[in-house]
Formats: sequence, structure tokens, C-alpha cells
Amino acid sequence: MDITWLGHSCFRIRGREATVVANPCPPSTGYNIGKPTSDIVTISDTDEGNKYVKAIAGKPVIISNPGEYEIHEAFITGISTKGGAPDDPEPARNLVFIVEMEGLKICHLGSLGRSPTAEQAEEMTGVDILLIPVGGEDTIDGAKAAEIASLLEARIVIPMRFKTDVSKGQLDPPDRFLKELGASAGEAQPKFSVSHSTVPSETKVILLDYKR
Repeated sequence: MDITWLGHSCFRIRGREATVVANPCPPSTGYNIGKPTSDIVTISDTDEGNKYVKAIAGKPVIISNPGEYEIHEAFITGISTKGGAPDDPEPARNLVFIVEMEGLKICHLGSLGRSPTAEQAEEMTGVDILLIPVGGEDTIDGAKAAEIASLLEARIVIPMRFKTDVSKGQLDPPDRFLKELGASAGEAQPKFSVSHSTVPSETKVILLDYKR
């Protein structure tokens, strides 16, 4: 399985049987994701930065509601959580998606703005790969992200939605997240390839470079 960060909170997860694109983002976010082909598109919230579906080639199945889905041998679970800035008195709805393919569980936290409840955390705990926002602004910041990553005990953690040389808005770089987690991610990779047999036994942070 290959995981590519296309920018902002958009990822392409490409497996043998299916390709999933999560939260396709428009050029207004600073990123140009091109025209990726996908079987499935997941959309975590109604923010314009996360639902640029017209960029997706093919005829994907679009999932933007909570529930359980089985498509092209991929099992997908959407979990309702709270999104937006942590101090927002009226938090928006956010969907966390868990994608199960090829013996791996990938959890995309979307625009998470609060710590998950105990019940929500139980559904997310122990996933193999966690895609987590770390840059603050309209989502959790680096310190809260580190706290949540530790809570969920994923074995591979991939930061997203942080400051880069093209990102828009007042996002933070991933440094504080890495420091709070006590992790060193090394040089950013263009793509991450993983299989069930190569998942590490202890938590590892992978920093991806957005696709240019």
C-alpha cells in the first residue's frame, strides 16, 4: 500500500484493490493536487478546503456521512466527532474515517478540533496508521495532537495540515508536535509504502512531503 500526501488534509491511499482519496483540497489552500484517479473519496466536513471533488478523475464513490461501508474490498467507517478551532463555542461536525484494506487500518482524523470521547477513542485505538492534523488554526494544535496520538497508540503517525512553503492561513509547522511526542521524523519522504508485515512494533512518526 502506498500513502501520498497531496497537501492540506488530502491523502491518496493506493492499495491493490482500491484507491481512496481523503479530503481533496482546492488550489485556494496553496496546493495543486492534479487529477488523481480514485475509487472512493472521503470528505470529513463541509469546509471548502476539504471537498474539492471535481479534481478527482473517474467515477468515485463519495462518502460524507457517518456509518459503515464496504466498497471494492475496502471497509470504511465514518465516526462523528467535533471539528473546528478548540475554542469555538459551536464546534462543527467532523468525520473521522477508518479505512481497512490489505490487513491494515488507517485512521484519518479530518478536521478534528477536540479530544475524542472515550467511546470514540475506543473505535480509533490501535489502528496501524494515524493521519493527524498538527498545525492548529481550525483544528487541534501540535500539543493536543501529540496527546491524542499517544492516546490512540497508532504504530505509524503521519502529520498533516501544517505550515509548508505553499500553505495558506496561520498554520504552525510540525515541530511542536514532534517535540511534544518526543519523536524525530527525519527528512520528509515523497511517499510512504507499507504492508501488514512492515508495520513497526513501536510508534514511528513519518513526515511526508506534499506531492509537487
